[in-house]
Amino acid sequence: MDTSHVQIKLARVIKVLGRTSSQGCTVLVEFMDGTSCSIIRNVKGPMHKGDVLTLLESEREARRLC
Repeated sequence: MDTSHVQIKLARVIKVLGRTSSQGCTVLVEFMDGTSCSIIRNVKGPMHKGDVLTLLESEREARRLC
């Protein structure tokens, strides 16, 4: 994977919305770059409010599975 042009964004978990499987969950995240944008993402692994995610792709938003 060519990562020379990938723009990495940091996002903080605001709220855990629900579990999607035994290993994943849906979270609401807020970008830490000074903007007030927030999106919903599906993530793998245990997540808690206040965790910081490194997003390689920040345009895609998850659908609600609940």
